[in-house]
Amino acid sequence: MRLPLKTLPLFALFLLAAPAQAHEAKGPHGGRQVDAGQMHVEMVANGAVIDVYVSDAKGEPVDASGYKGLAILVVAGKPLRVPLASAGKDRLTGTAPVDVGRPKGAVQITSGGGATVQGKFD
Repeated sequence: MRLPLKTLPLFALFLLAAPAQAHEAKGPHGGRQVDAGQMHVEMVANGAVIDVYVSDAKGEPVDASGYKGLAILVVAGKPLRVPLASAGKDRLTGTAPVDVGRPKGAVQITSGGGATVQGKFD
């Protein structure tokens, strides 16, 4: 069965959008965990403190030494950017100017080698 040429762009758009859908689960530290490239990122928000844990596809901790990140969140309907710095073997942390509650948004993480991944939290 051949698709009409008019439907091809729509079909291609559907295929490109499919990987962008994040599967959110509860992570080992009690936070929300999503896929980010070939890794998993777990965001734990406690008041104004945001901790992001990084693990590989198998769930094993990834050494985050030299990593940096940025949490781009929506808090009380307003955008909020929180820089994240390496804070231990598999964790990045940052402090927002306000309590973030259970924020929506994204976390962007850059490794020491310059590779960047992003995880979306709904």
